[in-house]
Amino acid sequence: MNTLATLLLSTLPLATGWTVHVWWLRRCLNTARCDPLTGLRTRDGFTRRATDLLKDPRAIVVLADVDGFKHLNDTHGHAAGDALLKATADRLAHHVGRTGVAGRLGGDEFAAVLIDDHGTAADLLAILHGVLARPVDGQDPAVRTTVSLGWVRAADFPADDLSALLRRADEAMYAAKQARAGMRRAGLGRLFATVTGRRAGRTGARTDAPVVGGAA
Repeated sequence: MNTLATLLLSTLPLATGWTVHVWWLRRCLNTARCDPLTGLRTRDGFTRRATDLLKDPRAIVVLADVDGFKHLNDTHGHAAGDALLKATADRLAHHVGRTGVAGRLGGDEFAAVLIDDHGTAADLLAILHGVLARPVDGQDPAVRTTVSLGWVRAADFPADDLSALLRRADEAMYAAKQARAGMRRAGLGRLFATVTGRRAGRTGARTDAPVVGGAA
């Protein structure tokens, strides 16, 4: 056996071990970026994919929050709440499709970035809102709630990064929740209103929030 063959054979176990190690690390990383309850991407995994999608001027950023989720958990139990979160995640992921991305940011809050190929985002999201409001299959019909959506077209704010666009969608979503409107779009002007939310700087009178228009 020549020297080259001997060298290759001697390094084979090391190369195999390194390949297995790299595979294991990638698997651990992918697991960490996947929410164990819903199967959606976690905030980190969502951020990576969403940031790439925002390079497309047709990108739409959506924030969704389950209405009255704490009350549902307290009334019907955590199993019912988990089933609702799973159903919401499945429906959102199916609607977004492979060209977009959906993630669970935490609790009952979800986010998505999708590509609006035909300029019909309002219609698509109106359909999504109806889908998310459907009762969960196999669950007591009394266990139901709605989902409030806020969305923003990335092209309306070309200087904004993902974090800024999510904040705009968040403002719109909470305005929709307060008005029981179901869905709102973040616009280009100013909203002189009181927007109460759970994030820092989002309580009290606001004069710097984006206009929140209807579903058009």
